[in-house]
Amino acid sequence: MNLTIHGYSTALFSTWYAIEELGVLFDAGDGLTANLLGKSGKIKHVFISHADRDHLTGLLQYNQLFGYLKPTIYFPKDAGSFKFLQSFFEDFDPHQKGTKWVALKNETEIKTKRNIIVKAIENKHIDVKGAIKSLSYKVYEEKNKLKAEFLRLSPNELIHLKKNKGDSFIREIKRNNILTYSGDTPIYDISVYDNCEVLVHEATFLRKDEVNLKANKNKHSSLEEVMEMVSQIHVQKLILGHFSSRYDQTEIDSEIKRLIKLYNIKIPVYRIPVGACVKDILNTNTVN
Repeated sequence: MNLTIHGYSTALFSTWYAIEELGVLFDAGDGLTANLLGKSGKIKHVFISHADRDHLTGLLQYNQLFGYLKPTIYFPKDAGSFKFLQSFFEDFDPHQKGTKWVALKNETEIKTKRNIIVKAIENKHIDVKGAIKSLSYKVYEEKNKLKAEFLRLSPNELIHLKKNKGDSFIREIKRNNILTYSGDTPIYDISVYDNCEVLVHEATFLRKDEVNLKANKNKHSSLEEVMEMVSQIHVQKLILGHFSSRYDQTEIDSEIKRLIKLYNIKIPVYRIPVGACVKDILNTNTVN
């Protein structure tokens, strides 16, 4: 599936990614509606990764403009901020009460369209034992396909089988992971990201030794770790974002190129520049 992805992601300031064809938004930082304008109305499902303000403050204007379309906002079930946000939004914009708020558990699946499933995956950004406060998301496209053992049968043979044993006997639902959104998270299990068409991953820091893993701190990834991981799994396209504004953009791009060469990465690699919104990311120039 071809995806038109728009996004902005600079650590501490704002993060959001909108996918036009899916009507889906991942996180909702500042500048969401100001950059998308009327295209914001295509968004019907908003998946928030965690309750940091740079990932959700764009919800206020989005809801004021498009609450009448009855969108759904999904969030980690133990992130307590969202019940207060819901109450505030309903009081602040009483004419826009169509918005639904849904708390998600680990591995909860949401069908956003007939053949599109979004699955919540607990991550380690906010690592509190027994509580789900931060999520990554995986997007699957489902297709009804003929089972492998029947591929060589003639049309008449297939019609006969279907008539006698039913369509479910000869066909099966196949899932394809078309996009994975990491949210903010350290890298802890690379299998979570394996076998996806598009991986959108944070890279707050450039080097491993800059990552803060203190118990009382929210945890992030480094570019170095992300590129090492991508060299070990199957991903077709990589979008990097959430870089810290401490880095100059030329420094970021130089490090991406160095790591691409170091890990012999052959897939297209895109990046969200610090402080910039990128429209239709997959149709922009790659770093490599």
